[in-house]
Amino acid sequence: MKRNPFFLQLSPNYLFRELKNRVDNFALLNPERSLISLGVGDTTEPLGTTIAESLSQAACDMRDQELYMGYGPDQGLLPLREKIASVLYQDIISPDEVFVSDGAKCDIARLQVLFGQDAVVYIQDPSYPAYADSSRLARSIVGKEGHRLSYLSTLPEKDTLPHLEAAPEDAIIFLCSPNNPTGVAFQRSELSSLVDIAQRKNQLIVYDVAYRAFIQGDLPRSIYEIEGAKKCAIEIGSFSKMAGFSGIRLGWTVVPKDLTYSNGITIHSDFLRLVTTTFNGASILSQRGGIQALSPEGLEEIERQILLYLENAGSLKEALLKKNFIVSGGEHSPYVWIKTEHTSSWDAFDYFLQETGIIVTPGIGFGPSGEGHVRISGFGRPYLIESAIRRIESL
Repeated sequence: MKRNPFFLQLSPNYLFRELKNRVDNFALLNPERSLISLGVGDTTEPLGTTIAESLSQAACDMRDQELYMGYGPDQGLLPLREKIASVLYQDIISPDEVFVSDGAKCDIARLQVLFGQDAVVYIQDPSYPAYADSSRLARSIVGKEGHRLSYLSTLPEKDTLPHLEAAPEDAIIFLCSPNNPTGVAFQRSELSSLVDIAQRKNQLIVYDVAYRAFIQGDLPRSIYEIEGAKKCAIEIGSFSKMAGFSGIRLGWTVVPKDLTYSNGITIHSDFLRLVTTTFNGASILSQRGGIQALSPEGLEEIERQILLYLENAGSLKEALLKKNFIVSGGEHSPYVWIKTEHTSSWDAFDYFLQETGIIVTPGIGFGPSGEGHVRISGFGRPYLIESAIRRIESL
């Protein structure tokens, strides 16, 4: 059996696996050191009470003959899709344009099948590494016409707007707002400009809103708030960071029915065919939890946690600014993006680990523009954040 040759395009370890290996080695050599993990962006606060109770009740219902469910509907439970459409999108999309999944990361990989091996992919840089790695696994990144995977640099200290004019017609563009890792969210005028370019050049935007719940003020939380976006964009969302479902697994993808290939066939129909072929649906239990998360009581519980994480990130950002670091984020995102004096972001990672015992994420893992930067997470118990701030102040 031959190995998929596209694996040769990947680094030996996924970013966070490599990070864990290095931290484990450091801990083995320095057993006396107390480490604070602010690297991997994983939620730390327990589920809201009513959300947890809904999950428990969903499990109990499975023992009742009348309430038991096996496979659910192909696109997910209708009450959940209706909640997503009405609560999160104020009905600018319809429930039948929503596909419920087991998480944003899984749908990012599934979407690659739609694009095919000849697709040319452009990725906001820096951004979530799954965009690039799933693209590499789906196709050769160097084809007959040159590179099929390119980056659009959007460093906060330089320019936050991806230059879509640099991408060719029919390109696939991966964007996320608020950006992971920089924490910067698109302004309405900026997003409108990107949609205009994508429509004119027949580009498809894959828009990741996994951190939409952290956006404050009047910034757009969905690309569909922009006129024309339903003709050029697919949107991916997640309950992982919004409701603490990182271990429960629940997300969604919106594929508008107005979205078509150049030959006029709807992408919606192909994605439905793809989902029914490769996926048997998200857990009924997690979907029941998602329904409760979007209830008035669930939204209140979510809001309290979001504000706690934002307060954590804001406090970290303030401490770093006092030490004269150049930082962004911490306002519409749980992450703070730090520009360091180190040329290598792995050297910067080592610096924070050795000098403070704080685990951060090296920026190079998020793309070429991430070199010389690190990301620090506001996901943490408040007492650990306070301890991290004291360590930063001692630098």
